[in-house]
Amino acid sequence: MSEHTLARLAATIKARRASTASASYTKSLLEKGAAACAKKLGEEAVETVIAGVAESDDKLRAEAADLLYHLMVLLEARNVPIEAVFAELDSRTAQSGHAEKASRPKDGSPS
Repeated sequence: MSEHTLARLAATIKARRASTASASYTKSLLEKGAAACAKKLGEEAVETVIAGVAESDDKLRAEAADLLYHLMVLLEARNVPIEAVFAELDSRTAQSGHAEKASRPKDGSPS
């Protein structure tokens, strides 16, 4: 999978906003709002953890795909462009993970 795959998925999800809930699962999720999208993401995260610990590689791969999809739906629900996430990741790769984590504000607020 490449960055382009996630960018294409983000574009598809964005395009689904113009659809109807009866025609698009994505639209039905977006209509429920960010809180419902976040809850669904949490459910998918738990399923991914379970698959990572106790299920086959195929099951983990499928759950990871579901997790990424639902993350992208939440980002769209909150109008956070995937490019902003890519930029955040790019900024973090300029230093070690330990240094990046140590540089974060101690109160938990984003930098």
